[in-house]
Amino acid sequence: MTVRELVEKSRSYRGFRKDRKVTKEELLALAECARLCPSTGNIQPLKYYLAWETEEVAEIQSLSRWAKGLPEMRLPHPGMEPAAFIVICQDTRIDPASGKFQRDVGIAAQTILLAAAERGLGGCMIGSFPSGDLKNRLRLPDWAVPMLLVAIGEPAETVILTQVGEDGGTGYYRDEEDRHYVPKRRLEEVTLDKFSL
Repeated sequence: MTVRELVEKSRSYRGFRKDRKVTKEELLALAECARLCPSTGNIQPLKYYLAWETEEVAEIQSLSRWAKGLPEMRLPHPGMEPAAFIVICQDTRIDPASGKFQRDVGIAAQTILLAAAERGLGGCMIGSFPSGDLKNRLRLPDWAVPMLLVAIGEPAETVILTQVGEDGGTGYYRDEEDRHYVPKRRLEEVTLDKFSL
C-alpha cells in the first residue's frame, strides 16, 4: 500500500466492529511506530498508555466526547464503540511545558493511525475529554498528563471523501444510510506558489 493509499484509508472512524478485539501486542506495535517519530529537540516526552481490556476501554469511552460537528447524533452508536485506546501522555518529568510538544502529539497520533490502517484497523483522535478525571480513573502518576486519546478498532462504517462545495463548507455530515462524508479542499486551493499569490 502506498503512503497516499494509507492516508486515504486512515479516516476518523466513529463506528467499529464489536467482534474484532485489539490485542496488547497490536497496540505495542502501534506505539513502536510512534516511538520512532521525530520529536521537538529530540526531547521525546511522550508516553503511551495502552488500553485493550473491555472494562478499561469502556471507562475511557465514557469520558470521551465524539463528533462535535454532529451534536444531534450519539457517536459511536451503541454497540459500535472502539476495541482499544492509546492515551498519549506527556511526561512532565522530562519537560513540563506541554504547549511546546503539541506538534509531537499530532505527529505521533497520525503515525499511530497510519500504522493501524496498514493492519486493517482504524481509529479516531479525540481531544475532548476531562483530563483530570481520565488521569484519576486510569490511576496515572502525577507526571503523566493525558494529551490526546486515539481510539482503535476495525472500522464498521463507510467514510467518503468529497470535495468542498461552492459554499466553502467543510463540515462533515451523514446521509440517511449513516455514511459519513468528509469534504476536502481541492489541491489547487491548498498549494501556494509565487504565481498563485
